[in-house]
Amino acid sequence: MTAGARAVRAVAVFCGSSLGSDAANGDAAAQVGRTLAERDVTVVYGGGRVGLMGVVADAALAAGGRVVGVIPQSLHARELAHTGVTELHVVETMHERKLRMSELADAFLALPGGAGTLEEIAEQWTWAQLTIHAKRCGFLDVNGFWSPIRLMLDRMVAEGFVRPEQQDIVTVDDDLERLLARLADPPGWTDKWGGVLPTPTP
Repeated sequence: MTAGARAVRAVAVFCGSSLGSDAANGDAAAQVGRTLAERDVTVVYGGGRVGLMGVVADAALAAGGRVVGVIPQSLHARELAHTGVTELHVVETMHERKLRMSELADAFLALPGGAGTLEEIAEQWTWAQLTIHAKRCGFLDVNGFWSPIRLMLDRMVAEGFVRPEQQDIVTVDDDLERLLARLADPPGWTDKWGGVLPTPTP
């Protein structure tokens, strides 16, 4: 954590409901869950028991951590919910799920995953751009999985779709310690139109 860093008490983790074909994905998910628990940081996640989602939750719980799941009723009804988490919030829609996770978390971290994982972290990134919140987003780049995001962000800035100062919202890193330290840094970006970022509520 750098000078001026803010307290990160809860991190929302977005990740696949599948394990993926690379065993490193599961190792990284377990490391994230365990590390957050050891730091007394609450894991906020999608509430599932399957795939990388289940690995994150199980690792955090095994390390004595607090895990809060948020799952839509439609998925809970399919018996995909993790029944051993500290808290389970059952909501009506996917949008409510993302809103609740945003409210519960101080920062957002994406592990490898599919379209849903990308959509979830991208929405939080967009909300930070619009100053709906002032929370950072990070991609844990397991074996180069998220490297194209870094290239895409550079292209967005180069072509004028993202202000250079707003590039600061997103960090792509293959080192979890560096990524978590970055997520704790205070916001330093402007809003989408170059205005001053509102001071976040403690």
